[in-house]
Amino acid sequence: MGANSDDARGNAIDALLAKQQIREALETFSKGMDRFDRDAFLAAFWDDATIAAGPFVGSPADCWDWAVPMHEEGQSLTQHALFQSNIEVDGDSAHCETYYQFVARNRDETLVLAGGRYVDRLEKRGESWRIILRTNLIEWACMPQEIPVPFSDIEDAKKNGLPSRDLTDPSYQRPLVNRRSKSNPASV
Repeated sequence: MGANSDDARGNAIDALLAKQQIREALETFSKGMDRFDRDAFLAAFWDDATIAAGPFVGSPADCWDWAVPMHEEGQSLTQHALFQSNIEVDGDSAHCETYYQFVARNRDETLVLAGGRYVDRLEKRGESWRIILRTNLIEWACMPQEIPVPFSDIEDAKKNGLPSRDLTDPSYQRPLVNRRSKSNPASV
């Protein structure tokens, strides 16, 4: 292997690491929003970032103050699911387009489903990649028919914790442990 191939391999590894850190910033935003974890939400953005989402344009902290009461008042659950991302890294700057779907269970038990793309510009400062500009492009929405949540009537299923929009959600449990008894409905 020559010096040029070593340089190319090192550059490819650096690009992969940058893309992974960028994906982690995007995922941190989603978890922060869905679990009402302000610290996680803000960790996805630089303090001087701008977010443009629907009628809102402003800082990440102001976006949090605008969005959370709206979601808290109107919805009992939200999920921001991220799909493929196109990430173009150019030194300490990157542009990223990420497809998403948003699902909300409203307080009246109706559902909202929407989809679109987050178009982000990110910057690397020090060793961290974070969003400096986000444009939220909502491309469709609908209200699907609601049905009861599967298995919500099984008491044992609640022993490992219930979904919550705060830091008591089971995803924050360390270490994650199972509190349920072994059960295989197929063997009954």
